[in-house]
Amino acid sequence: MTPNWAEQVTAVATAVGAVGLLAAIGAAVFGALQVREARHNRQTQLAADLLRRWEEDELVEARQLVAGFQTREDLASAFTGYRARNADEAFVLYRELDYFEQLGALDRLGALNFELVRLLLGQRLLDRWDLWQPSIDAMGPEGSVYPNFAELAAKMRRTLAA
Repeated sequence: MTPNWAEQVTAVATAVGAVGLLAAIGAAVFGALQVREARHNRQTQLAADLLRRWEEDELVEARQLVAGFQTREDLASAFTGYRARNADEAFVLYRELDYFEQLGALDRLGALNFELVRLLLGQRLLDRWDLWQPSIDAMGPEGSVYPNFAELAAKMRRTLAA
């Protein structure tokens, strides 16, 4: 028996609908891949910017100044004095603290892949936190000064201990 015109129209409409559905699914998958690629590119660019900043003259100057202190207590004492006198050295030292605070804020917002931070900084981040902690503690109540740096260090400590 030959299908009537209504059955033929229904078959064609079903076929067109199926093709449309497949095209929509394909577009959704392609869009998701594009979003993932864009996020990966953004995180890669951000990581490159952070690495570049770490090696820029301003942060190198800060690290050189920090390296001149024998202990973290010496650093805290000197930094407290610099801050009290509003000395240029205080603002040089703030550069490193601000760098780690910004890194912690980016991690907190999910704008930076923590695994990348772990691979690039790992123990060095903990060493810098331990070095700076007496200075940070001297600036105000615990958790009120450089909280993102503190949280990033705690997260790194938990990750490396696991």
